[in-house]
Amino acid sequence: VSKATKVDILVTPAVTLGVGGFVAMLLCPAVSWCMYWIGDFVNYATTIMPFFMGIIISVVVGIVLTLPISSAALCAMIGITGLAGGAATVGCCAQMIGFAVISFRENKWGGVVAQGLGTSMLQMGNIVKKPIIWLAPTLAGAVVGPISTCIFKLECTGVSAGMGTCGMVGPIGVFADMGFNLTSILGVLLLCIVLPAVLSLAFNEIMRKLGWVKTGDMQLDL
Repeated sequence: VSKATKVDILVTPAVTLGVGGFVAMLLCPAVSWCMYWIGDFVNYATTIMPFFMGIIISVVVGIVLTLPISSAALCAMIGITGLAGGAATVGCCAQMIGFAVISFRENKWGGVVAQGLGTSMLQMGNIVKKPIIWLAPTLAGAVVGPISTCIFKLECTGVSAGMGTCGMVGPIGVFADMGFNLTSILGVLLLCIVLPAVLSLAFNEIMRKLGWVKTGDMQLDL
């Protein structure tokens, strides 16, 4: 209908919104059912296969966090809870803390704050140029995921699970679900901060020695 009438500046958005809303109403029940089914499957599979699902969820949700899409929205849409939510949380933390630490040479403390408490998505431009820099935080996520599901059994729910250390929402979500106790405190400290930092740094140093990653590859304009 664009440019079909003299009042198309009013008609075009009205028709677009109307058609879009109608299609959304038609598809919403089916899409919602699919999302909840996926969420139920993920949550159930994590309880019966905690090791492998811990790896998969941690890596996948962590990758989604760094991509220019919303990991928080993904976790909310599929209704991720329990052990699966815990794995998602540590996977996101691994990406954020990992990039904050391994890019310290280039970005100093500004990069630590921007990525560790902000978002690892800042590295997306550098990842497109050199994808190998993504490997260290992702491997760290693959390690801490099953430790979360099998040993500490961290739990988190919904949006919090996809936020990582952004504003410390992920760790706070773990405390909200599990309470403030020795297991949750140690789990958050080790799996959300210490191990992601140590593992990412170790993997990255190996890749630097191999010449796969060089100084300047993770430079940000801060």
